[in-house]
Amino acid sequence: MIETVSRLEDLRARVGGWKRDGLRVGFVPTMGNLHEGHRSLVHLAREHCDRVVASVFVNPTQFGPGEDFARYPRTPQDDAAALEASGCDLLWLPSVEAMYPLGIEAAVQVRVPGITSVLEGAHRPGHFDGVATVVARLFNQVGPDVAVFGRKDYQQLAVIRHMVADLAFPVAIVAAGTAREPDGLALSSRNQYLSAEERTRAPRLHQALEALRDALRAGTERATAEANAADTLAAAGFDVDYIVARRPDLSEPGPGERGAMVALAAARLGRTRLIDNLEFELQ
Repeated sequence: MIETVSRLEDLRARVGGWKRDGLRVGFVPTMGNLHEGHRSLVHLAREHCDRVVASVFVNPTQFGPGEDFARYPRTPQDDAAALEASGCDLLWLPSVEAMYPLGIEAAVQVRVPGITSVLEGAHRPGHFDGVATVVARLFNQVGPDVAVFGRKDYQQLAVIRHMVADLAFPVAIVAAGTAREPDGLALSSRNQYLSAEERTRAPRLHQALEALRDALRAGTERATAEANAADTLAAAGFDVDYIVARRPDLSEPGPGERGAMVALAAARLGRTRLIDNLEFELQ
């Protein structure tokens, strides 16, 4: 049966005991309201480790003004049941006070330069500062050997890898593939905000990424392919923040450049902001 702890000393006692026994500890940080995508992260962590810790914490510092912090779904009992069914051993369920003991205004912050200023960072100023800050705290609290993150949040994954490398966290980062509905929509806790009619249109975001990839493979100039993809989404009723193709490090490829690429998109459908990405090769 899964154990739930909300005090840091209890978390460290349990993880410390496992490590003294020579066990490898995996970690899956979440904001709760878990779906099959989250459960797949736990399964992957179990493949790499002897024990798995998951956290559920809706982090206030990564939400900007007017974003959905207050209405973000909180379902701790359902989350605990889902984690137990997925093979998780320990649920870390901290309060805001446990995460930020000196208060949010006095909290030490972690900022990753460069990569956080584009795409999501440009449209959500301060978001990745909040992400890096809370993940650094969680790594310090849990002390895992391995941490698993989903590829759906592609830029977040890049930010965390940068932070881990630069601050020398002794944590191996494992990336999990994006879990999708049968129609291609990436799983997200925010999908439940979609109306029934919006849900029928939501898969067009992934389809637009595929079309962008196919256009680039067919030799279309990148700026034209990106503009066409944005127009297609707008015609389908999306309010587009961006749909672009980038190198894996999120820098802009040069004219005619080939090799590894990633197409990334963020757009609103009604009140719901959706993100997705697609990694591919240009031969």
